[in-house]
Amino acid sequence: MDAVARPPFPQRALAWLKKEALPLLLMLGLLAAARDTLANHYVVPSGSMQPTLQPGDRVVVDMRAYGLRLPFTNTSLLSTGQPQRGEVAVFDSPADGTRLIKRVAAVAGDHVQLHEGHLSINGHPLQMADLQDVEAFGSRRARLDLDMGGGPDIADLVVPAGKLLVLGDHRGNSFDGRFFGFVDADKVYGRAVAVYYRRGDGFQWQHL
Repeated sequence: MDAVARPPFPQRALAWLKKEALPLLLMLGLLAAARDTLANHYVVPSGSMQPTLQPGDRVVVDMRAYGLRLPFTNTSLLSTGQPQRGEVAVFDSPADGTRLIKRVAAVAGDHVQLHEGHLSINGHPLQMADLQDVEAFGSRRARLDLDMGGGPDIADLVVPAGKLLVLGDHRGNSFDGRFFGFVDADKVYGRAVAVYYRRGDGFQWQHL
């Protein structure tokens, strides 16, 4: 009985690619696209958002919070909302393009004052009367670190249309909007929703 001849190697390789490699590559591509447009994670690089975020924290970022983008681009497909005061947002620094995470302190039209680390918006101090180092952004609370002082003050500032003022919760140790200016609201990538891993504590789910 004659032995069945094996197909040439190029033919076998092509068959393997079609059966195994292409579906795997497609799945990886879909996962990458979902990470870029639906949800992602961010590793906190510094202490500028202490005590809310610690260096090394891994944070879940909702990439749909403010809109849908064409995967792997900055092209907006659909706007789903605008960043709100008190939210923790991920964006690129206007100074050098570094990916940063800060708190949205003020939005377009807001009159801002900052004295010794304490914020006032439209003439209303955000500091809670019974908690000296906590600010109230509506229902959101931000605990501040003022151990190194409050950093540069803001005498009186109006946020222009389409812009945001972002600040770190560690007011005396944060490179933020006081240094690099306003952030374009439509350039914010997403809203940080929770810490899912912290050094020393392991996996967790701490809402922001």
